[in-house]
Amino acid sequence: MILQETQTLPNGVAIPKLALGTWMIDDDKVAEAVKAAVRIGYRHIDTAQAYGNERGVGEGIRDCGVPRGELFVQTKLDAGIKDYDGAVAAIDSSLKTLGLDYIDLMVIHSPTPWDRFGGDDRFFEGNLAAWKAMEEALEAGKLRAIGVSNFQAADLDNLFENGRVKPMINQVLAHVGNTPFDLIDYATEKGMLVEAYSPIAHGKILDNAEIGEMADRYGVSIPQLCIRYILQLGLLALPKTANPEHMKTNADVDFEISAEDMAALKSVTAKDYGDASVFPVYSGAA
Repeated sequence: MILQETQTLPNGVAIPKLALGTWMIDDDKVAEAVKAAVRIGYRHIDTAQAYGNERGVGEGIRDCGVPRGELFVQTKLDAGIKDYDGAVAAIDSSLKTLGLDYIDLMVIHSPTPWDRFGGDDRFFEGNLAAWKAMEEALEAGKLRAIGVSNFQAADLDNLFENGRVKPMINQVLAHVGNTPFDLIDYATEKGMLVEAYSPIAHGKILDNAEIGEMADRYGVSIPQLCIRYILQLGLLALPKTANPEHMKTNADVDFEISAEDMAALKSVTAKDYGDASVFPVYSGAA
């Protein structure tokens, strides 16, 4: 069962392959979503400072009935924090807001602030300052692992060449129709794991007839096919939902896509994010 399967981060920490994403789930509703997911078998929960729901996620973690040590909680340093003191304060703030003694994984949410996403200024100095704070929090036991999100090759090189601890994971937009193979290969060659957010393309891929036809042949839904595709690429998958039925079906992916069909899925182009295109990560900028 996929919910029981893990990969191993470079420092030896096990990370479940399938996570529950909580983006756009309100703080007053997310605790119930977390508890429902844990009842189903999820052990990996994702949040972020920018989501405004860390408090509720922490409540769900504390009240779910499963020992803290059996759960993997990841959050993200706000993309606008590009200084050491700000990062130190933000890490401690996340711990306090979550109500947890430690966080399993923290990542820098973006190499640039959201209003500068995709710009020429990659904030190398600011990312190193924030990274230093995360390195120290790792050494202090506040964090069990550290990584990044939305980082391109040059952003990764900045940390690899100038940081003391190498980034362990890169969380990127990846799904059928828009898979950044070069970036995935580069991160993998550097020894990192790669985690795919929006593996169902923010839902817009549900209207794709070609993918729907393939899903029918396997007797699965389009979301199930898309999540399986990500897992077979060797990536961690991070679908988001507050619906317990969707949580169940998203985890029911114990089937195998043939090599021929994987090749076909890799060649699909599907980058229509509908209303979500207003968000920087879906705008086409890298």
